[in-house]
Amino acid sequence: MITPDNVLIHELIGLEAEVVRCADRGMEGAKGKVVDETRNTLVMETGAKEKTVPKKPCLFRFTLPDGRKVEVEGKMIAFDPVERSKKLAQHCRVI
Repeated sequence: MITPDNVLIHELIGLEAEVVRCADRGMEGAKGKVVDETRNTLVMETGAKEKTVPKKPCLFRFTLPDGRKVEVEGKMIAFDPVERSKKLAQHCRVI
């Protein structure tokens, strides 16, 4: 289950996302469902079209399946999706 605590290592495809802040002001306010992810970008379905948003210069607000919202700096998720879970999971420990 995805939570605010594990969102960095979780699958982002399928989540609703909004660009809260971005170095490219034209990207700010973009929102939609994440339909694809690469190392450096998120692809969001925004109505009838898809918008490719760079990760590093942006702050994203994701809506989790339970309705909670979490903000994530793009540089924290700027990894290949599979590598992100491996790299960031090593910083987590079960207690």
